[in-house]
Amino acid sequence: MTTLDPNETGTATTTDGVVATRSTGTKATRAIGIAVLVAMTWLVLFAFVFSPADANQGESVRLMYIHLPTIWVAYLSFVVTAVSSGLYMFTKKHSLGWDRLAGASAEIGVVFVGLTLIVGSLWGRLTWGVFWQWDARLTTTALLFVTYIGYLAVRRLDGSHHQRAKRSAVIGLLGVLLLPLVHWSVRIWRSLHQEATILDTDLDADIDGIMFFSVVVGLVAFSLLYVWLILHRTRILAMEDQIDDRGLDLALAERRAEGATR
Repeated sequence: MTTLDPNETGTATTTDGVVATRSTGTKATRAIGIAVLVAMTWLVLFAFVFSPADANQGESVRLMYIHLPTIWVAYLSFVVTAVSSGLYMFTKKHSLGWDRLAGASAEIGVVFVGLTLIVGSLWGRLTWGVFWQWDARLTTTALLFVTYIGYLAVRRLDGSHHQRAKRSAVIGLLGVLLLPLVHWSVRIWRSLHQEATILDTDLDADIDGIMFFSVVVGLVAFSLLYVWLILHRTRILAMEDQIDDRGLDLALAERRAEGATR
């Protein structure tokens, strides 16, 4: 039997004293969700109404307001995965909270790399005439996507929570090394892809005025979305771990009961 906390804490306490999460939503996440909706509405208005068409790319440049924020969230996600993996590996407590944060962030990163590849392919079709080229930036981004698909697959292997965390942390720390390769690929190799518009050391970007402001709005909106998603996903992973632990406890209790009756 479970007794729900009357306060909005997102937890419930069972009659045997086990504390379980009953909701991933809080006042903070709802506030962030509202901020995401406002920011996304603002982005749509600036990207499709206020921002002008590009002199060279025409209306297709509007894909930039989705393309740049999605890869930004992917970069952010994989950095958080690496940092969280390091904190799990190199701190004495080996807290599973860091492992869950790493896993949740990687899941979000994979989704946004996938979106980056899709939007990039659409933009490439309008700009280059084809959906895909074995271009340095596209190929390294695809490699990044596959690497973190592998990371998520490793997290699903059998074993205890700490076994999962240790093997995942190793891949999380190694996978992040691909980010500089992806980002600088347009300079390391000859590439069809244009150089970084915003996230570059060269501040003399070929974008200004309302277009630049629209990109910034997109980065803010998608960053807020990342925060909202990570809060909910880490809590869901915590709930899954609680269910796994509870199932293991019940299985052990059943085995002990069987042994006692023999």
